[in-house]
Amino acid sequence: MPGRPRSWFFRVALVAAALLRPEQRARPLAARHGPRPRSQAPGSLKCFLGALNMEMTEVTGVSLKRGSVAVEDNDRVAPAEEAKRQKILDHCLTKSQSELEHVSPPSGVNVPEPPEAVSAREGTKNSDVQLEEEEEEEEDGLSEEGEEEEEAESFADMMKHGLTELDVGITKFVSSHQGFSGILKERYSDFVVHEIGKDGRISHLDDLSVPVDEEDPSEDVFTVLTAEEKQRLEELQLFKNKETSVAIEVIEDTKEKRTIIHQAIKSLFPGLETKTEDREGKKYIVAYHAAGKKALAKVRTAADPRKHSWPKSRGSYCHFVLYKENKDTMDAINVLSKYLRVKPNIFSYMGTKDKRAITVQEIAVLKITAQRLAHLNKCLMNFKLGNFSYQKNPLKLGELQGNHFTVVLRNITGTDEQVQQAMNSLKEIGFINYYGMQRFGTTAVPTYQVGRAILQNSWTEVMDLILKPRSGAEKGYLVKCREEWAKTKDPAAALRKLPVKRCVEGQLLRGLSKYGMKNIVSAFGIIPRNNRLMYIHSYQSYVWNNMVSKRIEEYGLRPVPGDLVLKGATATYVDEEDVNNYSIHDVVMPLPGFDVIYPKHKISEAYREMLTADNLDIDNMRHKIRDYSLSGAYRKIIIRPQNVSWEVVAYDDPKIPLFNTDVDNLEGKPPPVFASEGKYRALKMDFSLPPSTYATMAIREVLKMDTSIKNQTQLNTTWLR
Repeated sequence: MPGRPRSWFFRVALVAAALLRPEQRARPLAARHGPRPRSQAPGSLKCFLGALNMEMTEVTGVSLKRGSVAVEDNDRVAPAEEAKRQKILDHCLTKSQSELEHVSPPSGVNVPEPPEAVSAREGTKNSDVQLEEEEEEEEDGLSEEGEEEEEAESFADMMKHGLTELDVGITKFVSSHQGFSGILKERYSDFVVHEIGKDGRISHLDDLSVPVDEEDPSEDVFTVLTAEEKQRLEELQLFKNKETSVAIEVIEDTKEKRTIIHQAIKSLFPGLETKTEDREGKKYIVAYHAAGKKALAKVRTAADPRKHSWPKSRGSYCHFVLYKENKDTMDAINVLSKYLRVKPNIFSYMGTKDKRAITVQEIAVLKITAQRLAHLNKCLMNFKLGNFSYQKNPLKLGELQGNHFTVVLRNITGTDEQVQQAMNSLKEIGFINYYGMQRFGTTAVPTYQVGRAILQNSWTEVMDLILKPRSGAEKGYLVKCREEWAKTKDPAAALRKLPVKRCVEGQLLRGLSKYGMKNIVSAFGIIPRNNRLMYIHSYQSYVWNNMVSKRIEEYGLRPVPGDLVLKGATATYVDEEDVNNYSIHDVVMPLPGFDVIYPKHKISEAYREMLTADNLDIDNMRHKIRDYSLSGAYRKIIIRPQNVSWEVVAYDDPKIPLFNTDVDNLEGKPPPVFASEGKYRALKMDFSLPPSTYATMAIREVLKMDTSIKNQTQLNTTWLR
């Protein structure tokens, strides 16, 4: 920006720095972020604020008097805090474009300081579909005057219309201890998830070395070319400019160096040929297109690893352990795909992991060498790849045995005796295997209501539930889209209000624009299948939660005749003769469907009454559309965690880590040392859970608290004060 005084940039930097938490300010920007987008010039204000925007995705949150909630996955609905922080960034950008002399946050928005307490963000459990928002879309920010005031409503006010546990059938506890307070995810590093593989071993990142393979190319192949040279070669390869060749000067003119450059170009940019030329006394490697159809075929298969040469003696899949911070699994796969220049579908994994956490899991990728993967450790932040091995087979969803959690509850109020009672109960009895709050959404329209309308074949209601205005924490553009829809019922007009077209609302509106209002079924079908099924699975979860609460209220924590238990994969009834052969940990209850049986006691009638009240026939759960037919499943009503351990530690600084991560151990960092006394006390918990269970519900049992955002916010909201 020509003519801008240096002092102006200094003021911008001060405001921006105020938004970063202290531990983030201590690190240089280069150490906190990955590569800068090409459109941002080094040192530009947009680049600086763009980097700041990346920092601010590390959300703090809500301060609570009693209890906090763990989350296992990331929600597609953005938290209000993110919208507020985005406003501050957008405000700075707007002022820079308007040539204003001072930068300050917009009215009604305070510069956030690190709160003393934070709660977890809620998320969608194990979603296989990532609804991404492109950078250009995210930067739209404040588009109209007055939006600052419209979005100034506090987080507490927005969440007063949200769900509580009572709304989704979560009402019972199994333990008798007195509950106490604790703060979860004050730092995302307070929540660590290690995958438990199909062999029963807990995944750890403890080896960054690459398997020795004489047939692997030298690492120099990946580092010999500069970023600028790679960009020029890629543009040449993909015919993005009019150049017919790219010349790379050989600074260190040796045969070995020239050979490495030749190998690098041919390996990384299939379809290009190379030759050595002398120009004015200097050596150049010149890359150019090979002639004819052969070159075009190479370009078309450049991103297909199956077409590359691969040693026959080596397994086709490189398995590795992925350590990631503050990224969900699909985001991580997309980042790796981008850097490797391959499609995401060549990666496989056994389960998706939470975003706001540190997670460690096994990944497999088709015909990408360990050397190439290990090279990413030098250029990616918040990721580490290691424990490489070559295997014959990929990984499959559901193959894992579960997850091991290391969780810190900070600033606990419970006495040592209360903590002891709570943890002993968790270890010996367990917790009710409820579906957690993140299964049902965070706004005034729960996902189970949409699922119920789908099962009822009420497609107009499905459309209205997804698109109608609602109270709750939503981004401003969604609010405007819903208002436009309510006013005009014009899908094209409502779609124009959305900068983000790949959200569920945008996809449905595109479908309505394409197929018309009389073909809502086809319009709804544009939404990815996993997202559509999420709604009906949410309804099943809603029914199951309510029924298990009734079962425990009616019969307590003991098996009774008429209960269901599993023998292999088959459900059978408990009868008078063998009731003493089972414990409450053997009892299962069905998710409604056409291929399950129901208990032979009062709860069977309760299922029927609940579905009848929802205008559904429990004896006919097949839908006209096959995708929406529910076969049902069985789920244990009580889960007893394994490998349970805990300790209470004293600390003074709420920002210090209270245990070492895998990366800390790799770097030789000594474990934290705790004093006998401190300002605060924390409960560090370790436990293992099987797949499809919610750590949220285990922590709920320890704290004896409602885990809904609505309830927590009403207790004591100090968010962004």
